[in-house]
Amino acid sequence: MGDLESDFNLKVVLVSFKQCLNEKEEVLLDHYLAGWRGLVRFLNSLGAIFSFISKDVTTKLQIMERLCSGPQQEHYSSLQSMVAYEVGNQLVDLERRSQHPDSGCRTVLRLHRALRWLQLFLEGLRTSPEDARTAVLCTDSYNASLAAYHPWIIRRAVTVAFCTLPTRKVFLEAMNVGSPEQAVEMLGEALPFIERVYDVSQKLYTEHSLQAEHSRETLP
Repeated sequence: MGDLESDFNLKVVLVSFKQCLNEKEEVLLDHYLAGWRGLVRFLNSLGAIFSFISKDVTTKLQIMERLCSGPQQEHYSSLQSMVAYEVGNQLVDLERRSQHPDSGCRTVLRLHRALRWLQLFLEGLRTSPEDARTAVLCTDSYNASLAAYHPWIIRRAVTVAFCTLPTRKVFLEAMNVGSPEQAVEMLGEALPFIERVYDVSQKLYTEHSLQAEHSRETLP
């Protein structure tokens, strides 16, 4: 765990997602990506077990960082402006993977799905008793979110890997905000902001029919 663990603090994620929505409830991409970078550090701090997600998320973050700093960066300040730009200019192709494989809409859709899994899992950690089995919490969260988009062989491998997860206490201590009780309290503060960002994003994607792609694929 080492340095990667010490780099993570749940408060950083809380601040990022707290700042993610402006007064118009637009999802600000710089804060969204910052929040995800914090979540990746958290996953990496727990060892290789979550590398199947963190590596792919890191690739998606790199795609988004290029778009947000590229020649069309003015269209990538918020999720809403990105969707308007890419949909309006037919830069999103949900049917043919090769047409626009690295569009912002497709890329954030993967992050969006993974965020739902993490939100459900962290909520499970927050509300579960001390002796709760993290493998069960994580599997239930995965089955309610990402599993729908993965082929059977990946679903099987992932759920087997979850059996080696550390205890609830180790997860809470990895959040670097003090005792497990303090971590639970901090999760209670952070999760409503993450959930609101997810809900606003979900509504936007549904309104623009950007949830239509349900093909089995790689992670997430």
